[in-house]
Amino acid sequence: MKKHADVNGCRIAYREEGSGEPIVLIHGLCGSAAYWKYVLPLLAADYRVIVPDLRGHGDSDAPEDGPYTVELMADDIAALLDQLQIETATLFGHSLGGYVTLAFAERHVQRLRAFSLVHSMAYPDSEEAKAGRIKAAESIREHGMVPYMKTLAPKLFAPALVETLADEVAHVRKIGEETKPIGAINTLLGMKERPDRNHVLRETAVPVLLVAGEHDQVIPPDKTFSVQKSQIAEVLLKEVGHMSMLEAPEDLHQALSSFLQQK
Repeated sequence: MKKHADVNGCRIAYREEGSGEPIVLIHGLCGSAAYWKYVLPLLAADYRVIVPDLRGHGDSDAPEDGPYTVELMADDIAALLDQLQIETATLFGHSLGGYVTLAFAERHVQRLRAFSLVHSMAYPDSEEAKAGRIKAAESIREHGMVPYMKTLAPKLFAPALVETLADEVAHVRKIGEETKPIGAINTLLGMKERPDRNHVLRETAVPVLLVAGEHDQVIPPDKTFSVQKSQIAEVLLKEVGHMSMLEAPEDLHQALSSFLQQK
């Protein structure tokens, strides 16, 4: 059952399970807390797990005023932690959630025990990608979420898994179709404005985990593994794409759990 908190003038929905050291799982674009449906109970056996719906997504509000920058979303997470009386936490950010996590690491570093980018990267959008964000926003404004998700959902999975994991592809598609159009539009326009944050990886003093999928068609491994240093761990998940939490949840849980135990 989801709970709600009013943060930064926006009603944010979230799930909370387990007890102990707090960790936060942050979903990707046009996703929701439901992306973590398999991983959440596994982690909640040992940790206090908070899984928000980002503004504009899931059961959270979608304010008309945009764009929703990743910095704004990072501040939402910090305000949610305040409401939950959590001083420090470990953040795991998937895709867009990784961009939010990096912004959090830059703006609220004192709140972080450690953090992880899961199928995400520290690079900004290329000019081509920025144009793609604008085109997607215009398409959603004109045609709604259904055609956008019909194209996007299969690309999030490893090509070899699209048919065998048809139910999970449909799950992702349904979550995306239920995303409020203005929420998706404002998020797309916010994502294209994010800066290069490789310096955050280079300069951070906290443990970091970078997770990539061998067959990720959205963010290839070389984009995820952009900085090498002693406290940055790298995990390449074999035979998965951009959605390891649905493609190989036990493998992803193992990677996250090992990181939490060793940090």
